[in-house]
Amino acid sequence: MPVVTRVFDGRRWVIGGADAAAQGFGLRPGLPLAQAQAMRPGLAVIDADPAGDAAGLRDVAAWCQGYAPLTAADPPDGIRFDCTGADHLHGGEAAMLADIRNRLARGGFTARAAVADTPGAAWALARHGNRPITVVPPGGTAAALAPLPVAALRLPVETVAGLDRLGFARVEQLAAAPRGPLVRRFGAGLMRQLDAALGAVFEPLEPVPPPTLIRQRLTFVEPLATAEAFAAVIDRLCRAVCDALARRGEGARRLDLVFERVDGTMQVLAVGTARPVRDPAHLARLLAERIETIDPGLGVEAMTLWVPLAETTSADQGDALAGAGSAVDPAPLIDRLVARFGAAHVYRMASVESDVPERSVARVPALSPPTPARSWPQQRPRPLRLLTPPQPVDAIALLPDQPPAAFTWRRVRHRVRRADGPERIFGEWWRRDGEMRAVRDYWAVEDEAGDRFWLYRSGDGVEPETGNLAWFVHGIF
Repeated sequence: MPVVTRVFDGRRWVIGGADAAAQGFGLRPGLPLAQAQAMRPGLAVIDADPAGDAAGLRDVAAWCQGYAPLTAADPPDGIRFDCTGADHLHGGEAAMLADIRNRLARGGFTARAAVADTPGAAWALARHGNRPITVVPPGGTAAALAPLPVAALRLPVETVAGLDRLGFARVEQLAAAPRGPLVRRFGAGLMRQLDAALGAVFEPLEPVPPPTLIRQRLTFVEPLATAEAFAAVIDRLCRAVCDALARRGEGARRLDLVFERVDGTMQVLAVGTARPVRDPAHLARLLAERIETIDPGLGVEAMTLWVPLAETTSADQGDALAGAGSAVDPAPLIDRLVARFGAAHVYRMASVESDVPERSVARVPALSPPTPARSWPQQRPRPLRLLTPPQPVDAIALLPDQPPAAFTWRRVRHRVRRADGPERIFGEWWRRDGEMRAVRDYWAVEDEAGDRFWLYRSGDGVEPETGNLAWFVHGIF
């Protein structure tokens, strides 16, 4: 027996939804219920549950975040998501859409899907295309939309009927017609929908937050435009977010602050922390220091603070996360430096298992866990500053094992007063074939002015394969 749901549109009862059997008899949403019952006597009718349907649609949108992080419900029966940069993780766009349809079918849902350059084009092709799965190549939006009916532009029923009376049946006819007369007759909304489908007008996506994601949002009666007002809102948002983090025993590792402008565009501030943090003053300071990068335009009507990354904390971290940690804790300072200069410019050096000096240390995050101690030669201290790459010098020395008597570096001649060496370091043949027989002999030298350098000679002075006997300065003590 065919089944439909009914909704009241303010004047009469109409069909809100129809199952596959009902659709087979030509019953569609929006059709007056009395007409549907006349077309199919014995039709089963149940009351629609708009609130339940909306909640279920949001749940499906959240489920789709397994395919792409930016997903949103598109009432009454659609899901919209931005798969840019994510489709390759699922075998490509077509394979991803096929997998989504198959998994929804196992749950009892019938779905059609499309990928296009714009949300409007994807909406049109999913509902009015001739295939259950449509993938439009980049730049092919206009050609794909051309043969579709004008109803595919998400126009009101009255507008579609008026266009039909004027002979506009397909999108290509509408796109080729003069705009002025159509706007005067149907309003600016007609061309706005066409432009949105073709990509001339941006359509923002307000994603559904994951169920476990912490976020706080504040809307304003009057738009805000000053740094002082933004700072006050940031304080409130951070306190609310930290309360939620404390209830879950977590600390924030990343914050995204979204500014929603009155012109419909958004601007985002993103900051990270070296350790899990739930001190509202510290988080507010990190965000407030970057307010100057935000352009409020005509004003900001809402602000949302997201916590996309949080970590569970142990009990003994509670005081530090709440802001009562040791006064010498470097984490707050590191967070501020990273927020201002970027993570690539704030780091510490860690030892690496290698005898070659330039490979014996590596940059790691400033507060990364300690690395195991490496077997550096303690009797031969390394310089604090290594030159990358080593700089060539002109040196005078007796072969095979004598230190340089003098060397010239950057047009300055240095006479060597003291020297310690040589320290022989061999190449790592398992890394590069060219290092199979490479040899370096290092000396720590001091010139007459008291400056200390780390020099090496390439080769042992006996076998030519070990090096060309060139001299280099590799470090400064």
